[in-house]
Amino acid sequence: MAAVFGLFILAGCKQQGAAITAVGSSALQPLVEAAGERYSSEHSGEFINVQGGGSGTGLSQIQSGAVDIGNSDLYAQEKSGINAKKLVDHQVAVVGVVPIVNKDIPLDNLTMAQLRGIFSGQYTNWSQVGGPDVPVVLVNRATGSGTRVTFERWVMNKVPTKAAQEQDSTGMVRQIVSSTPGAISYVAFPYVNKTVKTLKLDGIAATDRNVQTNKWVIWSYEHMYTKGTPTGLTKRFIDYVLSNTVQQKIVKKLGYIAVNEMQVARDLAGHVTKRVGQ
Repeated sequence: MAAVFGLFILAGCKQQGAAITAVGSSALQPLVEAAGERYSSEHSGEFINVQGGGSGTGLSQIQSGAVDIGNSDLYAQEKSGINAKKLVDHQVAVVGVVPIVNKDIPLDNLTMAQLRGIFSGQYTNWSQVGGPDVPVVLVNRATGSGTRVTFERWVMNKVPTKAAQEQDSTGMVRQIVSSTPGAISYVAFPYVNKTVKTLKLDGIAATDRNVQTNKWVIWSYEHMYTKGTPTGLTKRFIDYVLSNTVQQKIVKKLGYIAVNEMQVARDLAGHVTKRVGQ
């Protein structure tokens, strides 16, 4: 709804003030939408148009110069066909990713090996992992999704994911899981609600605290990429997203984790180090 609102005000007011477009990651979309609406309410005549489409779309669109900001759960270096040297990375938050199941599945914990086995097709019935005699229904994010890449990197560990239905929208993934017996998928923390059940892995809960210490390993940085050093409204908006006001009042409220509250840092290669001052 917010994205539609952004399109409306852009169409109606473009001639009256400045406007920029941010496209990409659906995991990051709620944060950018909320920050954009707040920014526009505080800065008369400046508008932020936000659209989803997935991290791959965000990276390709910013590389081509079609948009002002490319939102991504991925480092640009992780996406084939992207020349990361021409892009500037702005890490604005951290987001955890958690497996979700239909609420009728009476399980609240799997081992990482069991979860990998489900998504690889090794296990096709919930009874094989201690659940009821119900077929497993896999729901995947589409190729190009940063959430999917994050999940596959930290869960699948190079084991191929079984072919299954794919969805571009995280909201649609959650809707399908909530209404389909035996369904399982994964979503970013901000998309968790009471319509689905989250799973612990090896007894570890998907909490902000466990992400901050890397006990919960399925997480990624949220990137806002620009083509070169940002200027004008693009720079002002990115600075706004990184401000203490947004980091404390919007980032945390929506279920993301402020970058400066992480106790560890993780580089492109996956190496984890303790953050200075933590």
